Amino acid sequence: MAPLTHRSIKDGWFREISSQWPGQAMTLKVKKILHVEKSLYQDVLVFESETYGNVLVLDGVIQCTERDEFSYQEMIAHLPLASHPNPKKVLVIGGGDGGVVREVLKHDTVEQVVLCDIDEAVIRVSKQFLPHMSGLLSSPRVIVHVGDGFQFLKDNTATYDAIITDSSDPVGPAAALFEKPYFQLLHDALAPGGHISTQGECLWLHLPLISDLRATTRALFPVAEYAFTTIPTYPSGQIGFAVCSKAPDRDLRTPLRTVPDTRYYNANVHRAAFVLPEFGRALVEDGALILPQVGRASATGKPPKKVLLLGSGLVAPPAAEYVVRDPANHLTIACRTLATARALAGKLPNTTAVALDVGDETALDAAVAAHDLVISLVPYTFHAAVIRAAIKGHTHVVTTSYVSPAMRALDAEAKAAGIVVLNEIGLDPGIDHLYAVKTIDEVHAKGGKVKQFLSYCGGLPAPECAGNPLGYKFSWSARGVLLALLNAASWIEHGQQVDIAGADLMAQARPYFVSPAFAFVAYPNRDSVPFREFYRIPEAETVVRGTLRYQGFPEFIGALVKLGWLSTEQQPWLTEGLTWAQVTQRVTGAGDANQSTLVARVKALVAFPSEAESQRILSGMQWIGLFAAEPVKPRAGTLLDTLCAQLETLMQYGEDERDYLLLQHKFVVEWADGTTNTLTSTLEAYGDPTGHSAMALHVGLPCGIAVQLVLDGVLSEPGVHAPYTKEICDPIREVLESEGLGMVEKVL
Repeated sequence: MAPLTHRSIKDGWFREISSQWPGQAMTLKVKKILHVEKSLYQDVLVFESETYGNVLVLDGVIQCTERDEFSYQEMIAHLPLASHPNPKKVLVIGGGDGGVVREVLKHDTVEQVVLCDIDEAVIRVSKQFLPHMSGLLSSPRVIVHVGDGFQFLKDNTATYDAIITDSSDPVGPAAALFEKPYFQLLHDALAPGGHISTQGECLWLHLPLISDLRATTRALFPVAEYAFTTIPTYPSGQIGFAVCSKAPDRDLRTPLRTVPDTRYYNANVHRAAFVLPEFGRALVEDGALILPQVGRASATGKPPKKVLLLGSGLVAPPAAEYVVRDPANHLTIACRTLATARALAGKLPNTTAVALDVGDETALDAAVAAHDLVISLVPYTFHAAVIRAAIKGHTHVVTTSYVSPAMRALDAEAKAAGIVVLNEIGLDPGIDHLYAVKTIDEVHAKGGKVKQFLSYCGGLPAPECAGNPLGYKFSWSARGVLLALLNAASWIEHGQQVDIAGADLMAQARPYFVSPAFAFVAYPNRDSVPFREFYRIPEAETVVRGTLRYQGFPEFIGALVKLGWLSTEQQPWLTEGLTWAQVTQRVTGAGDANQSTLVARVKALVAFPSEAESQRILSGMQWIGLFAAEPVKPRAGTLLDTLCAQLETLMQYGEDERDYLLLQHKFVVEWADGTTNTLTSTLEAYGDPTGHSAMALHVGLPCGIAVQLVLDGVLSEPGVHAPYTKEICDPIREVLESEGLGMVEKVL
């Protein structure tokens, strides 16, 4: 059995990183991972820590540890119960670990406790790994109900003497537990004179939320208080509680009875819990903010800017995160579906989400005109429409895509409108331009000539994740990846232009040495010829820009091309009811759908160079399922799209897997004295399974940097541009390197 792993545990340390406490994190040294599970509702992790015993983590956030859980469980339970004259029936919402129930049962007056938790996994896992907390769930005084707390409250009005809500932080569905409708349900489910206690977040981190919480509870309850406790493994070591009563004369701050067998709670702690530090009291009671203002909160004086981001794919988050670093920027994320936009916007400050169909010209024009700059991360076919809208609205544009003829044709109009339209600022294209221009300019300044320029880039799975037959995984559209393999290519070699048809591209792949640790192959990508002019190297005898893949990939794709699997033509016969083997039979013209017949036919069509290569590729085709008796699920009526649907199920990145990217330039330079050197610029990076992929970061961050430089007026020349000049490249590269990204330059 493989050892357990979890994306929040890295190098033996658990890391709790959340948008709820930006700029800080909690870490615990892990002794052993005990349990990992995806329940119906959340990610469940239990590990044994070095110093805090067993730790329960839900969706990456610590819920309890054996060492310090008592301070939270005791306070959230005893504050409402010890101040109630005679609590008999108690409801606990959440708290499936059983800790709150354990504390409630310390009150002799309590006759019945109902635990209502929506996730049975939390209850089950806690019984196994946190028995000291969950042991009393089997008490005859306890009823365990697995279900939705909202519905349970609706079904049980005027019933309970105390209701305790042990909720997670207000992110996603749990956000509703901090809103007025939920507190109204709590109020209505209480018997006359009943009390509530709910998790109330952290004074150090969530003062605005706490202030809103106080306003909500005061509007509903005649007595509404706020108290807190200390607990080392919760954010900033502190957490609060909203404690309320339906009885107008009730004193929640004074305990009416002694609670036995406690470790944290006592009568004096009960009274003191309601005494807030002055910064907390000032905001909660007087609405005055007296905490020191640092970071984003302290920024003043810069004119506000509005940025529109179209699209929310994998490269959007790093770009968006960089843009909202500047407190002067307000970001609007626009997607066709509002939920998709909200999923990204909810994690960022100063950000709103809207629904927008970029195909709706009127809506697009209005949205673009309302902003100072638009980032277009939608498919490249929409960029010209976005630029036309920007020209009408006098709005700057940034994209990561190549400048198409349709985009370039808008240059004069963009200049007339006074807007910057900056493109090709991602990784490839993007970072590659920044360092190509840098080195070429430096060589020319020293009197040298660039005789050969070779630039290759590969976005690949990290070696430990590259175990499938193609040595590849999809981080974006499988269709886009496969279609790119059919593009014709042109380049300059030995002073002559070389052109190759897309159907022959994979046969052009050759081994390419970068490091002895990797077996790469390289093939040309699209049209490299104009870059002799773009980069101002007329002296270059070889200019090629291309793609890197792991050894074996081109031959496999070449076999699929020969068999016709990458065809985009409509196939009327490709319908439901066929098996994969029958489709392969039809594609290859085999006599029947038996695997042996299909294999023989594939061998005849592909003409493998060796038996070993034949076995490798045929095994891979079997892994894909091309010879299987399983029913095919046709997509879009084409072989390419149907194959894409299958590959997307087989070749996605797993949750704990990471990608790898390599970008390298090679410059063969002839100096004025006749000597030659080979210079390289190399970028290697691995993705972070708990954060951004390497590709997303190295495309999105340069885009974000370019956006800020345009907003700040550093890049201000109107027109349609790509980073081919020192004036554009240098400012972007300097900021990029200050972020810890960039290429390493060497002389071989």
